[in-house]
Amino acid sequence: MKKEEIREMSTDDLRERLQQMEKDYLQLRINHSVTPLDNPAQITADRRMIARVKTELRRRELNIK
Repeated sequence: MKKEEIREMSTDDLRERLQQMEKDYLQLRINHSVTPLDNPAQITADRRMIARVKTELRRRELNIK
């Protein structure tokens, strides 16, 4: 998902997506601790995507006030 796609999504969709992404990220980390992943860089990519979504939600929150 790109920055433009994040900006186009509604706030409710972003919140739902964020919950799912955090759940998937946690599961990915647990799986990696048990058996190494084929692509450990996916953990970093997921973490950064979560940060992008959180940043967009915070930006919207500040613009409303």
